[in-house]
Amino acid sequence: MTKFCLFAGTTEGRRLADFLCRQDTELTVCVATEYGESLLGSGEHLSISHKRLSAEEITKLLDDEKFDLVIDATHPYAEAVTGNITESCRKTDTEYLRLLRGSSEFSDDAVLVSSVSEAAEFLKNTTGNILLTTGSKELQKFGNTPNFSERVYARVLPIQSSLAACETAGLKPSHIIAMQGPFSEEMNEAMLREVNAEWLVTKDGGDAGGFEAKLSAARKANAKLIVIGRPQEQEGYSETEVMKILCERFGFTRTPQVKIVGIGPGSQDLLTREVIRTIDEAHCLIGAGRMLKPFRSGSKVLFEAIAPDIIADFIRAHPEFQRFCVLMSGDSGFYSGTKRLLPFLKECDIEILPGISSLSYLCAKLHTSAEDIHPVSLHGRDTDIIREIRDHARVFALTGGENSVNSICQTLVDAGMEKLLIYVGERLSYTDEKLSKGSPAELLREIFDPLSVVLIENAETNRLAAHGLPDDIFLRDHSKKGLIPMTKSEIRSICLSKLALTEDAVCWDIGSGTGSVSVEMALCAKKGMVYAIEKDPDALDLSKVNAQRLRASNIRFIEGSAPEVLAKLPTPTHVFIGGASGHMREIIELLFSKGTDIRITATAVALETIAELTGIIKAFPFLKTEAVSVQTAKIKQAGDHLLMNGGNPVTIFTMQIG
Repeated sequence: MTKFCLFAGTTEGRRLADFLCRQDTELTVCVATEYGESLLGSGEHLSISHKRLSAEEITKLLDDEKFDLVIDATHPYAEAVTGNITESCRKTDTEYLRLLRGSSEFSDDAVLVSSVSEAAEFLKNTTGNILLTTGSKELQKFGNTPNFSERVYARVLPIQSSLAACETAGLKPSHIIAMQGPFSEEMNEAMLREVNAEWLVTKDGGDAGGFEAKLSAARKANAKLIVIGRPQEQEGYSETEVMKILCERFGFTRTPQVKIVGIGPGSQDLLTREVIRTIDEAHCLIGAGRMLKPFRSGSKVLFEAIAPDIIADFIRAHPEFQRFCVLMSGDSGFYSGTKRLLPFLKECDIEILPGISSLSYLCAKLHTSAEDIHPVSLHGRDTDIIREIRDHARVFALTGGENSVNSICQTLVDAGMEKLLIYVGERLSYTDEKLSKGSPAELLREIFDPLSVVLIENAETNRLAAHGLPDDIFLRDHSKKGLIPMTKSEIRSICLSKLALTEDAVCWDIGSGTGSVSVEMALCAKKGMVYAIEKDPDALDLSKVNAQRLRASNIRFIEGSAPEVLAKLPTPTHVFIGGASGHMREIIELLFSKGTDIRITATAVALETIAELTGIIKAFPFLKTEAVSVQTAKIKQAGDHLLMNGGNPVTIFTMQIG
């Protein structure tokens, strides 16, 4: 078993200790205080030293234990400690590895000093309140600051030694902020404003030390920054480089920590605090180019990818990055790539963080509620927008690719849906955000950004209650051929009841005639598809007209005779046979070859057809069959009398395959 000695005391050191505790190794962790020990976890082969070790004590520890490797993850400002560790490693011939914290970039208006003493000297010639975030050890050096007890506030660790140092320096209790980090930008800004600070004194702790959060907070609170520069470092490695070295040399394995986060519509101002903290702590950010753009100037590793398999392969190929953050547009649970990505990350430690969706953002901008809105996505999805608008008074749609705002408007114009009101949100949350509204025809004349969403309001949603629509709602009269055959309302209603359609049914209407059955199938199977098969082109044209009039957009019209045209169609779940033209047996044979779980309803008026279907239910191995004879009569005026005018009896056969 390998033996390691880790000098910690930093966030990176604690993370490294947690990683090593989960490997097959003996680990000794050295921290300077009991408080530092309390922040560490526990492990079967973990021992912790919480006292400050002198150079001689470090040398003795290394000489006694004969470690395979010493890792120095102390604070970049702990120059003396690092010197003692390196010298002890040299004396005991122990391999030494330095974990370096990345330095930060800050604006030219920041005051850069080389030491705490120089920072204190600079403050002697200033006015205004001061917030010190440099710790408690050297607090007394600021004691000569004019009006010290009134101007100076100190943020220190919530431990007795820190509070004692504040008291010794002469700070008032009300000027002591005893808190444990990390601190977000918002919290830093709130503290600066609370103490009315004009100066913020800090060390360059890098991203891990929260420097960027301090820098941004100072800018927002109009506080000037005094940065104590780092001592000259020896050569070393970043946290990710150290992890890579350990994994490659010692064969260590790890469970990748992957956080999938929703980044909202796009603006950094709309990131949640939890998402900001996750991004700050991540070793590697993964996402589309647009999402990574705000982070390109930083020091983080970025990987541009949206395909789930490519993202998963990258994570597996880079064990040196312990913490990955995958960026998802909008809300991670609202039409994002999260659902497709999760199956590829089964071996990872996953956490999902929500964001602000474009739906909620647009509704807020329009001063409207989202509770009655039906959301859909047209981005890379085959969604029938006509069907969605037909059935819902308010539809929100994500656009993308071929389904642009203009193509949606053209589709609505072609469908005769002229009385709609459309709201368009372009580049939501960005500085060039734009909101528009109008009818499909009005908006068709404009040009919209690809990064757009729409809210469509339909005052005339489909109020028809399928099934059993009145016969006079369908057009039957063809200018050349007179009345086209149609299954009457009462028989149509019984047939559809026997079919027991589901919302996502795949339906065949063989011999569709006027399309009355096809239309009602489409209205019932809202999320499915109907294939209307008709050999008479004039009848098929009339079917198309009826479908458009009743907004039944989920119908595909197939011209030709059954069973020839059926072979290439998708396997149905439900089939209605209104006319087989003498090919009933061949149609049934083809359906058996298609598979199982197919429900069939066929109507018969002629005795020959009844006999044919009776023979079929005897000859084929159906799971279940049924035959019902139905005769209807309708009231009719005859002179001064009302008579019931009877129709021909209709036998309805129902057959279940599988």
